[in-house]
Amino acid sequence: MGRGRVQLKRIENKISRQVTFSKRRTGLLKKAHEISVLCDADVALIVFSTKGKLFEYSTHSSMDAILERYERYSYAEKLLTAPEAETHGNWTLESSKLRTKIEVLEKNIRHYVGEDLEPLNLRELQSIEQQLDSALKRVRTKKNQVMHVSISELHKKERVLQEQNNALSKKLKENEKSNEQLNAGFPLSHRQVAPPPPPPPPTQTPHLVPLAIGRPFYGGSVIRQDDSARAHTISAGMMPPWLLRHINE
Repeated sequence: MGRGRVQLKRIENKISRQVTFSKRRTGLLKKAHEISVLCDADVALIVFSTKGKLFEYSTHSSMDAILERYERYSYAEKLLTAPEAETHGNWTLESSKLRTKIEVLEKNIRHYVGEDLEPLNLRELQSIEQQLDSALKRVRTKKNQVMHVSISELHKKERVLQEQNNALSKKLKENEKSNEQLNAGFPLSHRQVAPPPPPPPPTQTPHLVPLAIGRPFYGGSVIRQDDSARAHTISAGMMPPWLLRHINE
């Protein structure tokens, strides 16, 4: 005999309800994967348990792309079917779209930092791992490029500084060489040396002429004839007339 039709209603037993949820969830994910592979369809499956845990499945295209595609299609369909909808309804739809995107982004961020990984299956974990590996490769490539550019700039600065140092050293050597040649080309006798100061003029001791009145001077030194005559003349010029007359007499 065939199995009877099972009446669909809420399972009251908590343990039985949890076991049934696990089995049906696994079968549902399996069916979603089969239809995506057999029919080459884009499938996105989202399941929340009674405890609030998220279970999802998506094809090779990411869940974000499928949800965005669904939102665009749903929004365009609503505009075609109800062009006379009010602006308030449009804003409500836009706000719901933005909230959905924010939730998806927040969930992805938590997954990328290693949080809320319990509800993910092996395929989803592998997808996150591949995304992180790809991002890490791009970061390392960019880091290597920046380091290469920085090292090239430092080498260029080093070459410029080395060239300046060589130029200064060459100029210093040329100056030293020119100074040596200048000193070698002018001997000591031809150098411009300041002449010594002239000797001071000799001091002449004033000649004391003895005063001779009527007779030659005999004070212990011999008086020459010219000195005697000059002394007589000077004495005659300096004597008063009455004394001169007395001497001549």
